[in-house]
Amino acid sequence: MTRPRIVIVGAGFAGYHAARRLTRRLHGRADIVVLNPTDYFCYLPLLPQVAGGALEPRHIAVPLAGTLPGARLVLGEATGIDADTRTVEYRDPDGRAATLGYDRLLLTVGSVNQLLPIPGVAGNAHGFRGIPEALYLRDHLIRQIEMAATCTDPRERTARCTFVVAGAGYTGTEVTAQGQLLTEDVARRHPELQGMRPRWVLIEHGDRILAHMDRRLSAAATSTLRQRGAEVRLRSSVAEATAHGVRLDDGAVLDSRTLVWCVGARPDPLVGGTGWPTDHGRLVVDACLTVPGRPGVYACGDAAAVPDLTRPGQTTAMTAQHAQRQGRCAADNIAADLGVGRRRPYRHAALGFVVDLGGPRAVADPLGVPLTGPAAAAITRGYHLAALPANRLRTAAAWLTAAGGRRPDIQLGLVPASAVPLDTAAPEVAHTAA
Repeated sequence: MTRPRIVIVGAGFAGYHAARRLTRRLHGRADIVVLNPTDYFCYLPLLPQVAGGALEPRHIAVPLAGTLPGARLVLGEATGIDADTRTVEYRDPDGRAATLGYDRLLLTVGSVNQLLPIPGVAGNAHGFRGIPEALYLRDHLIRQIEMAATCTDPRERTARCTFVVAGAGYTGTEVTAQGQLLTEDVARRHPELQGMRPRWVLIEHGDRILAHMDRRLSAAATSTLRQRGAEVRLRSSVAEATAHGVRLDDGAVLDSRTLVWCVGARPDPLVGGTGWPTDHGRLVVDACLTVPGRPGVYACGDAAAVPDLTRPGQTTAMTAQHAQRQGRCAADNIAADLGVGRRRPYRHAALGFVVDLGGPRAVADPLGVPLTGPAAAAITRGYHLAALPANRLRTAAAWLTAAGGRRPDIQLGLVPASAVPLDTAAPEVAHTAA
C-alpha cells in the first residue's frame, strides 16, 4: 500500500511548525510534502533587525531541508486548489505549471501587504514582508544618507534624511527603532552631515503606538523613540504619497524619499481564489482547523479565520504566535486522521508580546507582566533565541557584535526595487485558482 500524502502549502510559522510536528509524530507513516517558493523558513519577528543592520539574513533564514529531514521540499508557488481531484496546482521557479496530489492538505499560505486606496502608496511606498524587502530597505536607507552627504540643495538633503513609517504596530515600531539607529550610525561617518540628524516620523491613526500592549508599555516605547529624536504622530494617516514626499490627512507635507508601509496584512490572494467561504478575507475553518465541506483540507495561520475559543464569536489575531501554535494543532489533528493521537480544538493562552527597540531598550509583557529597559531586552532576545529553530549561536554572536561595534555602512545592491513591489498581488505576480 502507498503511504498517504500530506501536502503543506506554505512554510511560514504555521506551515513550518506543522511539518516539524508531523515528521516527529508520524515517523515515516506518511509522505509529507512542503510546497514553498523558497527553501527556507523566515523568522519574521527579527526582520526589522535585518533592515537595521543588526543581523544578517542568514541569521533568520532557517533551511527547510536541514531542519525538516522527514519532509520533502517542492519549490514553487501554489496557483490553485482543486478539491474534487484533490490536487494543488503550482508554478515552479522556472515558471512551469505542475500539480501535486494529496490525501490531506494544509493551507498555510500566510499574508501579504494590506493596501488602502490611498493615491501613490502602491508605487511609492516600501513594503516589509520578507528578507528581500528588508535587504532592499537597508540598502535604501544607507543610499539616502550617502546621497544626502553629496547633495548641494539643502531642501533635498533634508528630504533624503527624512524617513516616514506608516503603521505603529509591532513591525512599524521596530522598523522605526532599528532604522533610526542604522541611519544615525551611517550619518556620523559623513563629515558633510555634521550637525544634521536623520529625521524619523512614525505615523499612527490610533491614539497610541503598540495598541495591543499594555498602555504603560506603549508609553515607554513612545518615550524611547522620542528620546532618540523620532517623531510619533498619533491620530494621523497618510493621505497621499509621491516620489518626493508624503501628505498627511491633516494637510501636513513631509518632504521625504522614504515611506515604509507597515499598515497590517491581508490573507494571500490564493485564499480568495479558492471560492470557499471566507471571513474578512480569511478561510472559514472550525475549531479543529478543518475547512467545512472540504474533506481532508485544513487551514491555519494568517490564511484562516480560526475561532477564538477564549473569546466566543471572535477569531484569533494574525500573529506569529497564533500561527505557530495553530500549525502544531493542525499537525496533531492530521496525525489523528491517520490513526496517531486524538483530534483537539485549537485553544490558546496568551503568552504576551515582546518588542525590541534596539540596544538595551525593549518593552515586553511575558505572561502579562509589563517590563521595560534592559530586563525587557534580555527577555525579548532570550525569547527569540528560544523560538529560533536554528542559527541561535550566530544570532547571539551578531547581537554581541552589534552592541560593541558599528552597523554596516555599505549597499549590497542585491535586491532591485522591481523585485519588491508593495502590492504583492499585482497582476504580474498574482495567484490564480481553479
